[in-house]
Amino acid sequence: MSAWCRVAVAAVASLVLLAGCAQPPPARESSTPRVIDSVAYAPAQPPGTAGHLLDLYLPGSVARPAPLIIWSGGNGWLDDTGANTAAQLAQIFTPHGYAVAGVDIRSSSETTFPGQLSDIKAAIRFLRANAQRYHLDPGRFGVAGDSSGAWAAVMAAVTGDVPSLEGDVGVSGGSSRVQAAAAFYPPTDFLSADHYLPTPCSPTGATPCAAADPLFSAMLGCPIQTCPDRVAAADPTTYVSAGDPPLLLLHGQQDALVPWQDSLLLYQAVQRARGRAELVLLPNGQHGQAMQVLNDTQVNAGAETQSTDRGHDTAARPVALTPLYLVEFFDRCLG
Repeated sequence: MSAWCRVAVAAVASLVLLAGCAQPPPARESSTPRVIDSVAYAPAQPPGTAGHLLDLYLPGSVARPAPLIIWSGGNGWLDDTGANTAAQLAQIFTPHGYAVAGVDIRSSSETTFPGQLSDIKAAIRFLRANAQRYHLDPGRFGVAGDSSGAWAAVMAAVTGDVPSLEGDVGVSGGSSRVQAAAAFYPPTDFLSADHYLPTPCSPTGATPCAAADPLFSAMLGCPIQTCPDRVAAADPTTYVSAGDPPLLLLHGQQDALVPWQDSLLLYQAVQRARGRAELVLLPNGQHGQAMQVLNDTQVNAGAETQSTDRGHDTAARPVALTPLYLVEFFDRCLG
């Protein structure tokens, strides 16, 4: 494994290799964060909705512009409330000198694909354009999320250099590229949940298809079984390339909504492209447990990680997960 991503992490009494980037700087200290609520990164669309707002959590004191983690929480694209869970992430990151932006993206009732991707990319461009105002380092942007927010995170990560997917929301020009992404149980191939059901399903038959199918269909604006081209266009594996930023994928193997194989499919796509990724699987993990993945020893017991670095792969090995594990990943990628 190359030097961009080699680090020792205590895991009981063993060393674990963590997919990331260069060696981290020393831990940073800061005072109570400053919170700026409801910043409009683009005009409301439709008027009066909250899908183009973000909340900023700024570290109280840093000597240099702060690295930024852009977060959108999962809600099945049913609500424009992706920023609501960012405060939990800020509690982890601001003591280490990071800023956190909780980003709302529009719901399926307000837009269909690629509108949600346009939103997260517009938020990234807005924050980069206003980096000096908020004392952010525009060259150290990471993105993260869980569930539908994780989909937005990985899509932003793998389409940073796809001009046709920039959209026309908010600030035009500038880059929406990020330097790293972390995704908790991201949906990737929207048809894979049906594939991994124990018996074949039928949308109208006795064996129902996956519970998430209606959510995916609403987001795409078509029943997923009838629009394979749109399904492929919304699948991050479609865009994976060797030049993508490093990905950290975390997925519980008891997830009944988004199968853990979705993260495996994305990881394998990165392998084939000779990119950089780490896959963490939790035998006890379920859907909707982003913070428990990092904090709850019952949820993360038995977790294993494997990584790929430009064609150099490591076998699955035990890993001890804590909030610091996530911080260290971004430390190594954002420096």
